Amino acid sequence: MEEREEGFKKETVDRLLHLHFRDSRTRVNGDAQLLMAELLKVFVREAAARATRQAQAEDLAKVDIEHLEKVLPQLLLDF
Repeated sequence: MEEREEGFKKETVDRLLHLHFRDSRTRVNGDAQLLMAELLKVFVREAAARATRQAQAEDLAKVDIEHLEKVLPQLLLDF
């Protein structure tokens, strides 16, 4: 299986960051955006991997939202 190396769009990361700023004039450095994009990519991949392992533990071939909900509390604690 070929793995594509894609990440989050710069605009998406910028929007996510600005949702949590109190001052709308706060600016984000380009390096900070790249770092946040990499963190989001790692987080999403880890969530997908853990949800897959949860589905396999339940002898299911399809990963469902319930599997993600089961692993999410520990994932958030780990991050």
